[in-house]
Amino acid sequence: MLASSLIIRADANISIATGHVMRCLALAQAWHDAGGNAVFAMAESTPAIDARLRSEGLEIVQLKASPNSVQDARDVSALACGRQATWVVVDGYRFDSEYQRCLKNAGLKLLFVDDLGQCKHYSADLVLDQNVHASDQMYASRESYTRLLLGPGYAMLRGEFQARREWRREIPRIGRQLLVTMGGSDPDKLMLRLIEAFPRISVPDLEITVVVGGSNPQLAELQRTVAGLRMPIHLVGNANNMPELMARSDIAIICAGGTLWELLYMGCATLSYFRTPTQGQIIAELNVMGAVHNMGPVEGFKQNSLARAVEELVASQDRRERMARLGRKLVDGEGISRVLDCVLPGGLD
Repeated sequence: MLASSLIIRADANISIATGHVMRCLALAQAWHDAGGNAVFAMAESTPAIDARLRSEGLEIVQLKASPNSVQDARDVSALACGRQATWVVVDGYRFDSEYQRCLKNAGLKLLFVDDLGQCKHYSADLVLDQNVHASDQMYASRESYTRLLLGPGYAMLRGEFQARREWRREIPRIGRQLLVTMGGSDPDKLMLRLIEAFPRISVPDLEITVVVGGSNPQLAELQRTVAGLRMPIHLVGNANNMPELMARSDIAIICAGGTLWELLYMGCATLSYFRTPTQGQIIAELNVMGAVHNMGPVEGFKQNSLARAVEELVASQDRRERMARLGRKLVDGEGISRVLDCVLPGGLD
């Protein structure tokens, strides 16, 4: 199978974090495997994200226009024309209906990756919303040709997670391996508060792994805090082995984002905070299903609530087993293939 060039329009910074780029990286990897070339068109990024994309052999084109502007869309259209790209992927909350229309008017095929249903109208060829709350009603105002790809079955996982498809988790009677990660940047500085709360967790022989994203400017401060606690805490900066870390962890503490879907796939029992109302809706629905434990909004963080939730979950083998089973049922690892089936003639070999 030979794919043409693919243009991916996504940004990353400390405020908007890195999730939009990282889930598009999964698509870029699959596109490359299908014989094509993926190019990231970015107005904003971080050194860590740039390094990750380049390590994958991907090209980055720096855009100068304001994100979501008409000139932004024109520059992306010109890039697609110059690379003879048929498809453009757009991922980010800042992109609106007019941006979609501009790309479509340029004669491009458009995959719009969404979470909010926030646009007044959708003119993309494909709209992908991987969330459990995604519904046709959220995208009622759309063109007749617009196809909806809705639900966790379309969650796009990077290649390193695809390699774990046949792996199955063993659930110990007592969970003693705790993974803590806030994604790429942690704009709310929740990680520091979590680390300060660790001494309140009463679990014998608990081992904690803290992963600090490569776009998080707090690494030095977090290292000092961990050193001062004198607890068995292993702090990792910009980890490149997340599937392995998730596989050996019994539970995880996160703030909702792309990591959530990876943990569901890996069957790791997860406690999740959220930053935005949309994330809150996602976590609340997963909590009702029993797939994730809802820790509430970041601003409502309380040390005692965290300690109690961790202690209860590590002690409940049955609950962790249910969460693992539900997680893999929701995110089965076939999302990338399903997306490529819609974009490449004949699908992905």
